[in-house]
Amino acid sequence: MHGCRSWGLWSIILTMQEVLSKTDDPKIPLQEQEFFELSLLDEANDLGTRYSVRQAHAEWSEIDGQIMWDQEEVEHFWILNEAKRRYAEKRLALAQRGFIYSDMDLV
Repeated sequence: MHGCRSWGLWSIILTMQEVLSKTDDPKIPLQEQEFFELSLLDEANDLGTRYSVRQAHAEWSEIDGQIMWDQEEVEHFWILNEAKRRYAEKRLALAQRGFIYSDMDLV
């Protein structure tokens, strides 16, 4: 059973949400890092439950002086196994780009 947390109209399946980075070294300044958030969301509606795989990119913005999220991509699925498969594909693609460290590994 997955624990869920409300997030606007979405519920997040917590075991399917993670932030990925290229390093797990806490001494590297944020200005030198970039991240991807990958999550599997579910939304109940009149037709049933719709699942969404969300990927967003984050990196330091000199102008804003903080980490900024951009490049959000969301794909929708009616079948949970299809959403899980897409999540795994995106996770693998990010790992191939060097984003191999997950905040889920810290738990």
